Amino acid sequence: YVATDNRSIVDVVELAGGKAVLTRADHQSGSDRVFEAVEKVDPQQQCQYVLNLQGDLPDMPVDIPHRLAAVLDNNDCDLATLVTKASAEEAEKPQVVKAVVSWKCNGFGDAIYFSRANIPTGTSEKYHHIGVYGWHRPALSQFVKLPPSPIELAEKLEQLRALEAGMRITVAEIESAPGGVDTAEDLQAIRKRFAGVRYS
Repeated sequence: YVATDNRSIVDVVELAGGKAVLTRADHQSGSDRVFEAVEKVDPQQQCQYVLNLQGDLPDMPVDIPHRLAAVLDNNDCDLATLVTKASAEEAEKPQVVKAVVSWKCNGFGDAIYFSRANIPTGTSEKYHHIGVYGWHRPALSQFVKLPPSPIELAEKLEQLRALEAGMRITVAEIESAPGGVDTAEDLQAIRKRFAGVRYS
């Protein structure tokens, strides 16, 4: 399902044969919007995993939802997310969110912090956060009851609300980041990549 507060997006999705949910326009974050949508789609709460895949990643590989679900399956966490190694150029860009991760021997890690700044300093390894989330549904329900936190508002990153509330975010690494659309230049680049692509 596509969750949106824009009727024209709903119309485009449904015209293409997809499913969409019209939500309120006043949500503080994408996860708040996803919670409203999932409550409408599944009021009986049969689904216990909720995968939030951002619309600003239009060429997302199909294995990303499976990777998120695998993190939830194999870890005692509240939510899951993904990272990839950041280049020096990416690390300097504020639109590329950096993740500081404490890695475990099982290949997963716990998120310590997220920032638009080039962090951590003094290390050659930096991680580019992929803006997708896998939630255990009770954790998502808990998250949306929390007010936006001070560090969330400072960095404009919703996942910091979860960390500040003591929630555990488990991280897995993937090979590369899908192309995101954060600037006018990004939009132009994605349009070029999609030019001539045909869908059956």
